[in-house]
Amino acid sequence: MSVKAKKHLGQHFLTDESIAEKIADSISLENYSKVLEIGPGMGVLTKYLLEKPTDTFVIEIDTESVEYLEQNYPKLKGKIISKDFLKYNLNEVFNGESFAIIGNFPYNISTQIVFKALEMRNQVPEFAGMFQKEVAQRICEKKGSKVYGILSVLTQAFYEAEYLFTVPPDVFDPPPKVDSGVLRLKRKEDFSLSCDEKLFFRVVKTAFQQRRKTLRNSLKTFDFSDSLKEDIIFDLRPEQLSVESFIELTQKIEADGV
Repeated sequence: MSVKAKKHLGQHFLTDESIAEKIADSISLENYSKVLEIGPGMGVLTKYLLEKPTDTFVIEIDTESVEYLEQNYPKLKGKIISKDFLKYNLNEVFNGESFAIIGNFPYNISTQIVFKALEMRNQVPEFAGMFQKEVAQRICEKKGSKVYGILSVLTQAFYEAEYLFTVPPDVFDPPPKVDSGVLRLKRKEDFSLSCDEKLFFRVVKTAFQQRRKTLRNSLKTFDFSDSLKEDIIFDLRPEQLSVESFIELTQKIEADGV
């Protein structure tokens, strides 16, 4: 594939075998027997996944890459999904079964990949892969940080997030202009929320849309009762709230009848 084509896809292909192996080794293989790699390209990560005692599937939108994988990885026969991950119904392949997600994710859709994985959290016990470093750090960040935000809270509500290691630009073709970061998400044993999930998502997203304001101002579209408005939690800014505090806030809003 030409460099121009790679840039068009928003993808930078990993050329360092040792890093590919390290990413493949980041998944635990616990509580699932199937793995889905997103955007395998020429298979640098795929080859190490195929050595593991799991059923490896790949999803790839680029036809040139699909052809290459078909020709060079016979173990993938019948397991190459030539579709757009963000638009494809994965249960046409997995039929409700659990599977882990892994990949060297295209930077331009990496957050969308995480949000789709969150939608499928009942089936995704583990998620690992490479992002732009800033995005990986944001996903794993705790309260009080300037980069802590929507992605941090929504991901950590359901998963334990761990930043594993940083990858420099010179191990990619073409090299990106920024560092990359590899993370691992392991689903919590109890990943149900003790509040209304839709309301929780709405509260988190609305709060961080005006992150410099206190919650009393950023959430004023919710039309709270006067008594709830006096709660001291509304004196805080969104980055000061842990995941548990956002759940508690959602419970209070729910009880208020909003």
